[in-house]
Amino acid sequence: MQHLQGLRAFVSVAREGSVSRAAERLHLTQPAVSLKLKQLQDDLGLKLFRRRPQGLGLTEDGQSLLPVAEKALAGLVAFEQSARALHSTVRGRLKIGTIVDPEFIRLGAFLHRLVARAPQLETELHQGMSGSVLEQVRNGSLDVGFFLAPPGAGPGLALSELAHRELTLFDYHVIAPAGWAARVADTRWPSLARLPWIVTPPNSVHNRLLASVMEPRGLVPNGVAQVDQEACMLDLVRAGVGLSLARDALAMAERQERGLVVVNGVRLPCALSFIWRKDRENEPVISEALEALAGVWLLDDLDSAGSA
Repeated sequence: MQHLQGLRAFVSVAREGSVSRAAERLHLTQPAVSLKLKQLQDDLGLKLFRRRPQGLGLTEDGQSLLPVAEKALAGLVAFEQSARALHSTVRGRLKIGTIVDPEFIRLGAFLHRLVARAPQLETELHQGMSGSVLEQVRNGSLDVGFFLAPPGAGPGLALSELAHRELTLFDYHVIAPAGWAARVADTRWPSLARLPWIVTPPNSVHNRLLASVMEPRGLVPNGVAQVDQEACMLDLVRAGVGLSLARDALAMAERQERGLVVVNGVRLPCALSFIWRKDRENEPVISEALEALAGVWLLDDLDSAGSA
């Protein structure tokens, strides 16, 4: 670094063939350029230029060092640019509420794109049920999160401080243990409600979806076990304990691989959404998250995301 100005003077004079023209390019006086050259040559113990009638020409030592000097200056320019870029890089920590399995919410691709955009940004993941993620985003203990709800419902009309973006639509199916085809032949909700159910806490989307179809009919599922993990629900269905809900891809895979029964004609539409507080969407960490999300899910017009 101590030879930076001398290297610049050396390369400029070599290119221009003249101290005066090099001084103009460097925005320095001729004596200043001459001094920098003298200091560099003295430090190196080498003569870099010889005088010619048409100006200054490189000595053999100067010709040997010129490409190296040019590379050194290019490296220093890149160094300075990288240092300046760090001033505009988003820093801090982003707390993300995650749900279900990482593949379904494209968590890996989201984090990869986010880190590429903001390498100084730390991420902190908190796995939970969508209802708990909703509450933590609302109270500020999480910055953003994934959420499940019926299409168009968003995080709920009571929480107008939240904004959301629907990422994908899919269906939940009612699944039953292998050999239960006859028991679920009557697909009307009063009949299904009387069968044993593996139920979930209120914060779970399964609970909300079942309530949305049963409560208007005055029904309550016959709960025989309560769990809060999707993997546990599937294990209990496989074990013959009772009915449960499963995302379409999981339901079809379980039917194919383990012989579980998918109840015919019963579908509960759902949407995967991303949620954040409206009053924080212009914060750099939130903006970076939304931009990364848009790239992963190929979304447009994030600014027009609906409110709760």
